[in-house]
Amino acid sequence: MQETLHYIFNQGRIMLHKGEKYDILRGKDVPTFVTDALPHLFVETADTIAYASSTALEELPEGYEWVGLRESYHLLPKPLYLQAGKASEILYFDTHHRHCGLCGAPMRWNTPISKCCTACGEEIWPQLSTAIIVLVHRGEEALLVKAKNFRRNYYGLVAGFVETGESLEECVQREVYEETGITITNIRYHGSQPWPYPMGLMVGFHADYVEGDVSLLDGELSAAAFFGRDNLPPIPEKLSMARRLIDSWIDEV
Repeated sequence: MQETLHYIFNQGRIMLHKGEKYDILRGKDVPTFVTDALPHLFVETADTIAYASSTALEELPEGYEWVGLRESYHLLPKPLYLQAGKASEILYFDTHHRHCGLCGAPMRWNTPISKCCTACGEEIWPQLSTAIIVLVHRGEEALLVKAKNFRRNYYGLVAGFVETGESLEECVQREVYEETGITITNIRYHGSQPWPYPMGLMVGFHADYVEGDVSLLDGELSAAAFFGRDNLPPIPEKLSMARRLIDSWIDEV
């Protein structure tokens, strides 16, 4: 029998049950103290029955906590964290697409991951914002940058959103040049990562330095430099694609 899971959110935070370890809510029914979270939205999944809900409930009884979705990465098994991310995206899609963009009529759910207009029949699916992130190699060094919007004091990697009509590789070249003034070559795919903050897909690459002096051109960065493995500044936590790229470079030796 498939297990029923409930992902309940409040302003970007997920409700977790705190026992011997943190867990999402399980069981056939939502606990009575969160019945205002209904109705549930079904989250399509292979081996469980999962639902997403949002609630205005702020105070929780003992044994339950609100935890930021990003922070839940450190508390939940990875499959549950990924499913929680999908649940939050389903809720975001539902909230931002209540009416048809063509005729303004109400939308209804058509499948677990699409909506259909009740008047004109227009069907829509969640739209992902695709972003690239790249680790640039120069010999035994890697280019690390500090963005002005980083909330923590660490260095990450050049990243940016893919523009309409642009390939992923073109975006990598453009973002590196726009942010640092250097040119690159030998762009190679590393991996991708869903990034539900709120509807993102992060695509990671490695590339090799060609020429140019590092300079902060577009005003998005507060610092940028090449670093060796033995003099790294603070780097992002393991949750991120940036850290996966940096770790893969460190592990090359």
